[in-house]
Amino acid sequence: MDFDLPEETVALQRMCRDFAAKEIAPYAAEWSEREHFPAEVFHKLGELGLMGMLVDEAYGGANAGYVAYVAAMEALGEADQSVASAWNAHSTIASLPLATFGTEEQKQRWLVPLATGRNIGAFGLTEPAAGSDAAGIRTQARRTDDGWVLNGTKMFISNAGTEMSLGVTVLAVTGTNADGKKRYGTFFVPDGTPGYEKGQRLRKLGWHALDTRELVFKDCWLPDDHLIGEEGNGLRQFLAVLDAGRISVAALGLSLAQAALGLAVKHASEREQFGRPLNAFQAVGHKLADMATEIEAARCLVYRAAWLGDQGRPFGQAAAMAKLYASEVANRAASASVQIHGGYGYIRESEISRFYADAKILEIGEGTSEVQRNVIAKSLRAS
Repeated sequence: MDFDLPEETVALQRMCRDFAAKEIAPYAAEWSEREHFPAEVFHKLGELGLMGMLVDEAYGGANAGYVAYVAAMEALGEADQSVASAWNAHSTIASLPLATFGTEEQKQRWLVPLATGRNIGAFGLTEPAAGSDAAGIRTQARRTDDGWVLNGTKMFISNAGTEMSLGVTVLAVTGTNADGKKRYGTFFVPDGTPGYEKGQRLRKLGWHALDTRELVFKDCWLPDDHLIGEEGNGLRQFLAVLDAGRISVAALGLSLAQAALGLAVKHASEREQFGRPLNAFQAVGHKLADMATEIEAARCLVYRAAWLGDQGRPFGQAAAMAKLYASEVANRAASASVQIHGGYGYIRESEISRFYADAKILEIGEGTSEVQRNVIAKSLRAS
């Protein structure tokens, strides 16, 4: 069993770390305080070939695979979670529906600008009354003679309000089957479409540099060629790409936990109490040891899920396990790191305070911890 990453993946991660150290880390605190989305960073990520890592080369992507993507996420997420979370949403649930189910014309028109970094992508699933219950969405798409009319509201949508936005991919109810069950469709809504309005930017507990807002569709007409994939299969299509999103958030959690540990180790070696550095006290040493052990366990889960995906093997259960464990480890690591920092960790000028605020959403986004446990439990019943 070989736990070493391939040489090209190690080189990729090193490049991402160098980029993050130069272009992200020095400015992350300022972006967070200003709630500023750094569009220039994403254009540069596009120049490095990182905005379409999971997209075929024919459409401007790198087709690098999940393991390479996780390695890159580790590097970017350790520098700043807001930038990494925007990159996560763009790379997975925003781009993969087009990459997996789009027509050739749709890929050329919308996927290529996303994969090359000319634009950034967004996906609209969550609504004011539907989050974990994806099937409970109420946004309606009504068929007309020459297209569809979209009506409804989406909530907590990332990237759609940025200057780089091309549009948003939206899941909507398209009707009902003979048995009364809902039918769903996936639609691409370009920016500037009449009837598509963006609400005010939401002020969040964390991820301050990530643009997140409400989207409203009022009699928003779309031509037939804006339907992605087969009408009626929209929810299945979304669930088919969700495992990749869960791996991505798991990697995001892994990167946050690693950043929290690094900050704790640094502070514990520099801060003295009672004439000794903090890391000389057993209580502090044990916290660091527990953090490091849990992070290594999370890393194994995340990379295993990514490896299964790259092998073309079923990875839904592994992705749910990785997302569940890594997100909870990230929260425990951030909390323990703040504890080790003491009062210094509780002021907003400290780096760990930003990671601490960013950690909680990892247990919520891309399926809550409760949903992940349901997915895992269901897979055990089926095995």
